[in-house]
Order: sequence, then C-alpha cells, then structure tokens
Amino acid sequence: MVFKRLLGSLGVGGPTVDTVLDPGAARPGGALTGQVLLEGGQADFDIEHITLELVARVEAEHDEGESEGAVAFERFTVGGGFRLAAGQRHSVPFTVTLPWETPVTELYGQHLGVVLGVRTELAVAGARDKGDLDPLDVAPLPAQEAILEAFGQLGFGFRSADLEYGRIAGTGQRLPFYQEIELTPAPQYAHQVDEIEVTFLADPGGVEVVLEAGKRGGLLSGGHDALTRFTVGHHDSRDWNAEVDGWVRQLIEQRAAAGHHGAPYAGSGHLDHHDHGGHHRSGPGMGTAVAAGAAGLAVGVAGGMVAAEVVDEIGDFFEGDEEDEG
Repeated sequence: MVFKRLLGSLGVGGPTVDTVLDPGAARPGGALTGQVLLEGGQADFDIEHITLELVARVEAEHDEGESEGAVAFERFTVGGGFRLAAGQRHSVPFTVTLPWETPVTELYGQHLGVVLGVRTELAVAGARDKGDLDPLDVAPLPAQEAILEAFGQLGFGFRSADLEYGRIAGTGQRLPFYQEIELTPAPQYAHQVDEIEVTFLADPGGVEVVLEAGKRGGLLSGGHDALTRFTVGHHDSRDWNAEVDGWVRQLIEQRAAAGHHGAPYAGSGHLDHHDHGGHHRSGPGMGTAVAAGAAGLAVGVAGGMVAAEVVDEIGDFFEGDEEDEG
C-alpha cells in the first residue's frame, strides 16, 4: 500500500512508501519479516527513521455501553539515517519479533474476525506521517492449536472471537487488552453452561489458559460465571482431549458451587472491563463455525462467505482508522 497521506505533511512530490509483509501467517513470539519499499519524490529527502507499529481493533465496555477503536500495542524502528535521492528506489528489509500475547487472527486458514494491522511511520525532514495499515495474519502457537483442537473433538463449536480492552487480574498479562475465543458448549455440557470463553496469555515459558463459563439463569437460580486458569508448556505432550475435558469439568463444578452460594466464582482472578450480563458484540464469525479439520470446530454453511466478509471489514476498519487520524 502507498502512503497517500504523505502528501499532506511532506507536500506534493514527497517520497512514497509501500510496506510488504512476507507471505504466510506469523505466530505469537515469532518473527515478522518483510520489506519497506521507498520511492524518492521530486527532491532529495533525509529519512530520519522508519517505524513499524502493530495495531489492533479492540472493544471497550463502559458506562455508556460499548465502543471499539484502534490500539497500538508495539513499535519497532527498522531503519533510517540515510538520504533518499529524488526518484530513487530503496528497500529496507526487516525482521521483528511479535509480542507473545499477539492475538490469533486465523485458525486452520479461516479468519476469526479479529483485526490486526501493521502501520508504517516515516520521519522525513522533521515531519512524521503514519501511513496505511497492512493486514497482519497470526496463526496459533502449537499448544494453543492443540487446545482448540481438543475443544473441537469434545464437541464444542466456534461462536466468535474478539479483543477486549482491560486486564485479567492475577495473570501475567502484558498487553492492555486480551483475546476471547467464544465457544458453544458440547452437547454433554449444554444444560450447564451457555458458552465457554478461552483466553491465551503466552510468554517465553509457556501459555496461561484462562477459561470462563457462563450460564444465563432463571429468576430463582440467577446467572453465574466461573473463571479459572491453567498453565501449559509450549511443547507439552499430553492427552489434550482428556486434559481439556478435565478443565471443563472443574470449571463447571466451580460454577455450580458458586451458584449454590449465590455469588459468581472469580477463581484466582477476574476480568476487568468485562460484561457478564449480556452478549458481546462480535465481528464476522459470530454464529458461524471455523474450519478446523479434525478438530471438530467444523466449518459452517457460510464459512467461505465469512472469510470474505472479514476481508471487507479489515479494509473498512483500516480506512476508517485513517480517516479518524487524517
């Protein structure tokens, strides 16, 4: 993509930039590679620095309801300190490391509805300009994929995924938001919970798995949520179906105990900025399943259409973000 808005701060005839990410999805904690392509304008310019910024679409809940916006969660300086001659073409290759908590945007090649982007900032002759956002695709870590696959084989289905502003107390969370992957319950648990939400908080040593179960109760029983956490290594070899089933059973037992005492169970932490009383507003992917092969998170009838809608939404979001800043 070309920085159309560079014309605003640098004047007609200024340099243009196109950031090209290498093909394929990146992974949390892994390398993001590509190159920044510069083309000189009608005069020589001193390129002071080139900075990549990771941006996410995040939802926030507040007293007035719910809103969403762009949150920058990491920055990398990948070049600078050189003169770009008039009309000169120059390439700046880069390799940067994604934060371990970078959200997952796809599973088995299907988009989840989570929107991430890479925005390039160019500092030239004392002026700074942030350009277009390029979509960033992130696949799950092996442990994350194994856990989601186990949920699928146990009969759980994909409902939606989003990013929530706030922190999960008692965890090692570093980013100002967390990802929720909402699953419909397996038949054997449908009478006990309405949904299970999965949050992964990865770090160099492993993955913290936060599970939340909710049930909308009647007038007498009330609705109760339960929250609990587990930690796994990046290369753990387990019977993941049995492991995840045990987690779910423990979560439901805790929820039942909390319900018996008439108060929600918060486990060893609670979700800040988290609305337990209503449904989340989610992007494309809501009410549809994600293709997950043998995982059993089977693709829904609208699976192919959902991916196309997500692509459209990514474009709309990025364009809207530019208009807000321009």
